[in-house]
Amino acid sequence: MRLPRIFAPGASEAQVDKEKAIELIQYAADHGISYFDTAYGYHHTTSESVVGEALEGVRRDKVKIVTKQPFNVMTTQADIRRNLENTLKKLRTDHLDVYLIHNIQKSYWEDIKKRKIIEEYEKFRSEGLIRGIGFSYHGQLPTFKDVLSFYSWDMCQIQQNLIDVDHEATEEAIKLAGDKGTGLVIMEPLRGGSLASPPAQVKAIYDEFPVKRSAVEWAFRHMINYPQVSTILSGVTTLEQLKEDIEIFSKPDALPNCLSPEEKAILTRVKAKYESMASIPCTACEYCLPCPQGVRIPDAFAKYNDGVMFGTFDAVKRQYFFSTRNKQDASLCVACGECETKCPQHIEIPKQLKIAHEALKGWIE
Repeated sequence: MRLPRIFAPGASEAQVDKEKAIELIQYAADHGISYFDTAYGYHHTTSESVVGEALEGVRRDKVKIVTKQPFNVMTTQADIRRNLENTLKKLRTDHLDVYLIHNIQKSYWEDIKKRKIIEEYEKFRSEGLIRGIGFSYHGQLPTFKDVLSFYSWDMCQIQQNLIDVDHEATEEAIKLAGDKGTGLVIMEPLRGGSLASPPAQVKAIYDEFPVKRSAVEWAFRHMINYPQVSTILSGVTTLEQLKEDIEIFSKPDALPNCLSPEEKAILTRVKAKYESMASIPCTACEYCLPCPQGVRIPDAFAKYNDGVMFGTFDAVKRQYFFSTRNKQDASLCVACGECETKCPQHIEIPKQLKIAHEALKGWIE
């Protein structure tokens, strides 16, 4: 989803730079990268086609191709098969190594079960069209537990990084997947790239350690350290980024349990420093919930704080987009004031929600 892009003459928005993207993908496949993650909707539904063109032929036999179908395009049962068939054509392959239900959300998890979506995937597997069944997830731990325990998934994919150990599905999700024996793939290990360029206060902490590493390497080593993790995704846009990733993961000590107590202490301080830079003092206690309009107040504040902490809202705008699509975003606030009377931090919630929404809106799928 982070392939290099270019503005074509007369185009109103950026498109995938196919020449550079194919060069990038093929270089990866030729230098030890064996797992390629894409999805139905990435790059305005063009990502699968680019990946398929790049990996067609001998490279296809050396790699695993994984893609995802979102629930919102599964209007009918026939659509589910039709979407898979179109995906296979785009990817120029007769099978997928793993097929995921994309971004399962609490709001429609019950519908996924009622519609027997997993049973449809099982039919595809029995026909040899897919080899593994999985799901990707952006959300909180309780729903993750429900989804993980419901079925014998071949793999699951969650957002985790050195900042999110207490957020999203949390560090506990990593351990739960490991205990169950479910393959675990980590997305957003660099928080949409925001962890790659730390502010001076954070860089100073990293620089205290005698072994000098980039912020990128520190973030990756945090995830490598977990033995439960099967694969770590990295969205690269340039050949330089790809080469850096390959170098980091090729080091002899890039193995589970690679962090010493001193290194863990450094990362704990880095996390605390980032969190101290947040501007809305929300502790995610959720006393403000439920909102009568369905606004996920702590989520909006957390994403806004992320944008402030990292100095960019690019990554969190995409995350906020899903809140908008699920009718949980801050634009729905009617300033009834019910939440303010419950907030132990005495935050002016309607006012701050308006500020957060203005900063977070505007991501285009």
